Amino acid sequence: MTEKLSDTSDGMTLLDGRIMRLREVARANKLDAVVVSHLSNLFYLTHLRTSAGVLVVDVNDDRLRFLLDFRYQTAAAALIRERCGPSGLEVVPVTGSYEEAVAAVLNSTSVARVGLEADHMTVRQWQWLDRHAHVSLVPLVELVERLRMIKDEGELAILRRAGRLLSEIVPDVMALAALKRPEVEIARGIDQLVLEAGFERTAFETIVASGPNSALPHAHPTARKLSNGDLVILDFGGVLDGYCVDISRTVVVGIADAECKRLYSAVQEAQRAAIDKVIPGESAEQIDAAARDVLDSYGLGEAFGHSTGHGLGLDVHELPRIGRKQVTAEPVMLARGMVFTIEPGVYVPGLGGVRIEDDVLVTASGVERLTYSAGELVAT
Repeated sequence: MTEKLSDTSDGMTLLDGRIMRLREVARANKLDAVVVSHLSNLFYLTHLRTSAGVLVVDVNDDRLRFLLDFRYQTAAAALIRERCGPSGLEVVPVTGSYEEAVAAVLNSTSVARVGLEADHMTVRQWQWLDRHAHVSLVPLVELVERLRMIKDEGELAILRRAGRLLSEIVPDVMALAALKRPEVEIARGIDQLVLEAGFERTAFETIVASGPNSALPHAHPTARKLSNGDLVILDFGGVLDGYCVDISRTVVVGIADAECKRLYSAVQEAQRAAIDKVIPGESAEQIDAAARDVLDSYGLGEAFGHSTGHGLGLDVHELPRIGRKQVTAEPVMLARGMVFTIEPGVYVPGLGGVRIEDDVLVTASGVERLTYSAGELVAT
């Protein structure tokens, strides 16, 4: 069972504050209720981790109906009994399908306009509810996810600790590359270090990409053995109390040649330029542009094809996205409490690649690094 989240200064729990903000946004969109089904969003709002469930948030009263099947009803009842969940939470048992249960709850109330998480619902589910729930369905895009962009003090305490723990194992991770073993063996060794550091699990499949494989941004570890002269990208992360942190380091096996050193210097300078731009009120795309400008000056702009960073939290990839402007998305302005990665990289087919990644927090006056700064190129 989870512990009760601490109270805010006015006596409201952090979970109650999250529900209150969700209701405020829903009212602004003229909604009577919001149906939350994405698992990370359910945990964010209730502090109960499940593999299935639906939360129906009534906008006009204090009721929160948590639709759960038999597997989670006892845990949810304890959450309510021990006052570890948000106020007004009540369990609605699900004995058939979740769609049927949602329709039954909506049809038993007087709600008219109901928001659904369109990002996390299939066309079949939407069509079924549209036929059987006697309400007007409104598609919602990243509604709860946008609330999650701003971390509260409880979340920040976890992320700070997680960033410190991950940083502390970096020297041991780098040392594994000196063993010249196959990538898959090194990846397993990194996973073991992550678990021994106190993380509950890895945040994603660990990346160990050596030599020409390091020119593939998201390469999977292979049976290739590391050899002298290889650039090696080591990308790994952990989950602590449900929250993800993520870091990348690049090393060279043996002696680095001039071109490897140039690539590393370019990426390191690009990362520093991007981090220096992290201040409240700056746009995410300007952070991305700062990194690209540096790489362009080295003639490496075309070798950097992914975004400069991504949000961190309950998911290893969440809002905000730190990348080029997207025509279909609203611009994101940095605000205090946002946590994300800064990870420029360059990838040269036939030679290899370099990526340096750290986690940062936007503060009231600028930036706080949650992971330790990368130093000069390490030769293992």
